[in-house]
Amino acid sequence: MQAPRTRVPRRPVHGVLLLDKPLGLSSNDALQKAKWLLRAEKAGHTGTLDPLASGVLPLCFGAATKFSHLQLEASKTYRALLNLGVTTRTADAEGEVLQRRPVPSLDAAAVHAVLAAFTGPIWQLPPMHSALKKDGKPLYEYARAGLDVERERRRVEIYALHLLDGGALNGEQMEIEVRCSKGTYIRTLAEDIGEALGCGAHLGALRRMASGGFDLTRCVTLAELEAMPEERREHALLPVEELLLDVPRVTLSAAEAGRFLSGLRRRGHGADAPLVAVFGSDPPSLLGSAHVRAGELIPERLLNPIEISQMNSKLSTTV
Repeated sequence: MQAPRTRVPRRPVHGVLLLDKPLGLSSNDALQKAKWLLRAEKAGHTGTLDPLASGVLPLCFGAATKFSHLQLEASKTYRALLNLGVTTRTADAEGEVLQRRPVPSLDAAAVHAVLAAFTGPIWQLPPMHSALKKDGKPLYEYARAGLDVERERRRVEIYALHLLDGGALNGEQMEIEVRCSKGTYIRTLAEDIGEALGCGAHLGALRRMASGGFDLTRCVTLAELEAMPEERREHALLPVEELLLDVPRVTLSAAEAGRFLSGLRRRGHGADAPLVAVFGSDPPSLLGSAHVRAGELIPERLLNPIEISQMNSKLSTTV
């Protein structure tokens, strides 16, 4: 008879884990593993990273989940390996080969001209093998059924795009680094670059180097997290306010903080701003986010008193 599984007791954990996601795991699989290691009650990731991709995946725990949408909106930086001369059904190395073509020999000027054409605002047709939904169903489900459904082109922006392995094209692979807006499909970019080069291409490997202001230098791996003593794992998390470092900060008195947390608007808080981070002064602690319109501070996402107390208590034990 199989012994019953031991239920892992959960606990409140608040913060951001910058994970270097390994190949082969989905974003949700990586999240669940980290959540189990931290014994966290509540967690969420900040946008999917394909199993065939590795790199920066910010994971939000507890109160940080209230601000995870900010990372969804953030720019991303990738290093991508393009396999030239071969197109596949899925636009990556797992798909069935559709066509093989010779790879031309191009000088540096010709290659850079192609990449320049994909820099700035561009339009992409989302791939069929993607999680984008149509009529409530992910596109990959249609693709697995052998269907090719109509999709609308989407505008994305490529902020920077350059070669990592020199200039001229004289082999069957090329490696690029791309910084792009949310919603950019690197597989599609690889395919489109291949077509512009005249030989086709598919994505051979992908690594996310940065998400917003978070880069690989600050990440931990699941193996590193698992090797830590359990009591040290929570120290790998960044404070929740790290998600709001790039926005203006407003500090309220104790009396104003209480009113703000009850959802009341506060007057006299400076120039208009689409997003501000709001802190209390006694004790210094994050209260939530807001926007300022006509000098009025308007609450958006608020922490509750229990979350604030738990975060302050954790801070006091680590000082």
